[in-house]
Amino acid sequence: MQHHAVRVHPESNRLPCANQLAWKIAQVAADPVGVEAAVAEMIINRMIDNASVAMASVNRHSVMSARAEALAHRRSGGATVFGMGPDVRVHAEWAAWANGTAVRELDFHDTFLAAEYSHPGDNIPGILAVAQQCNRSGADLIRGIATGYEIQIDLARAICLHKHKIDHVAHLGPSVAAGIGTVLRLPPSVIYQAIGQALHVTTATRQSRKGEISSWKAYAPAHAGKMAVESVDRAMLGETSPTPIYEGEDGIIAWMLDGKDALYQVPLPETGEPKRAILSSFTKEHSAEYQSQALIDLAFRMGRQITNWDDVEDVLIETSHHTHYVIGTGSNDPQKFDPQASRETLDHSIMYIVAVALQDGTWHHVRSYAPERARREETVRLWKKIHTIEKPEWTERYHESDPDRKAFGGRIIIRMKDGRVLEDELAVANAHTLGATPWKRDDYIRKFMTLSEGIVSRPEAERFLSVVQKLPELAAGELHQLELSIPAQDLQCNRVEGIFNFGQLGADSGIARQPAALMS
Repeated sequence: MQHHAVRVHPESNRLPCANQLAWKIAQVAADPVGVEAAVAEMIINRMIDNASVAMASVNRHSVMSARAEALAHRRSGGATVFGMGPDVRVHAEWAAWANGTAVRELDFHDTFLAAEYSHPGDNIPGILAVAQQCNRSGADLIRGIATGYEIQIDLARAICLHKHKIDHVAHLGPSVAAGIGTVLRLPPSVIYQAIGQALHVTTATRQSRKGEISSWKAYAPAHAGKMAVESVDRAMLGETSPTPIYEGEDGIIAWMLDGKDALYQVPLPETGEPKRAILSSFTKEHSAEYQSQALIDLAFRMGRQITNWDDVEDVLIETSHHTHYVIGTGSNDPQKFDPQASRETLDHSIMYIVAVALQDGTWHHVRSYAPERARREETVRLWKKIHTIEKPEWTERYHESDPDRKAFGGRIIIRMKDGRVLEDELAVANAHTLGATPWKRDDYIRKFMTLSEGIVSRPEAERFLSVVQKLPELAAGELHQLELSIPAQDLQCNRVEGIFNFGQLGADSGIARQPAALMS
């Protein structure tokens, strides 16, 4: 890897194109280096992982809405939409939107955490959509996904966004644009312009992950993917972007990040060096924030030692800066203790998550967030006794560059009313590569079969698994076979009228044709 020094340059000392970070990313994307076998295998795992969580969320409201918008933009020979089967096609940017929303809705796919955090599986929907529409092969898709993971993870290693209250998808727009550039074998000059545009239009504040968290949490990465597709298209047509997008005196670093005196060291592969970053990412066994994965596993084994939850006096979680301030009591979000809170908010409350994991000894992507579960009186009482603090040693391990020491866990200390103290710690989740039960292909398949059960027929599930595991062999024009088909009667629709489906709802639908804002 090469580490590139990235800093602000005033217009009076304008930085040459070849020295800009966006250009260096573009060079990585355009490098025709091959993909190592382990990376290709992991890409297939993450394709399965994405399909798992998309199927589990396919009938949730935000996903139905995104799908309705996408289906209003049909295109012969376009890209597929989760659940609609291989024959229904829409414009690639709308497939990226609908599928990206389905993948992120449950926050149940892969993660990478460093200076910034990310869900690099968010790269797949946009890259896949373009590969389908442009008749690329499975090998092309693998190369593009390897690039997307590499760029987002390398940016996340070096450039912190959240401390400046910028949403993490600002790293996703450039990575999807770069991955698409790889799929289409575009020259660096075109990819460079696309990266600049994608970054410029996907930089937003973190309010989407603060307070009462809304459905936009699922839409934010889908929006970044959609904008990346459009940015690449404009760049291919010869349009240009704001430059230097990172280093300009009115650019991203100067006014949104560390400012004019900032210096970032961004790692990127050298020319001819394989893209391996996906191997540094990790998926989720439990449907919750990644920082909670190890703590859920820890709570399972600690909860077995308690028979009466009202005997608990206090629960302290010692953890990293990020866990404490983003999903812990350091966030100062009262909504994180609200039994009426949305699923999205509960997913970002380690206090709620640990309370339920302690009591239930299991975790389910639906039941663990159900309103009746969140409002259970004994759970609410325990929930309000839990608080977090940052411990420097956990923060240090969170940012550790050595993968054998990097950890996202913590220590739980339970004080009982009779004076007993139960305490234990877990550095990495059981499913982590260094955990008690590191995940292999069979685990990804089991997750898919579990989450798709009752939604996808068994023959269709097995067909998909057979196709996706042959991804390197799929020829140009065959990527539509990766789409899953759900029986029409099982695929719910949002039949509220919006702009894109205006006048298209049937009179026999039984639902009043009026905007959602006017419906009670």
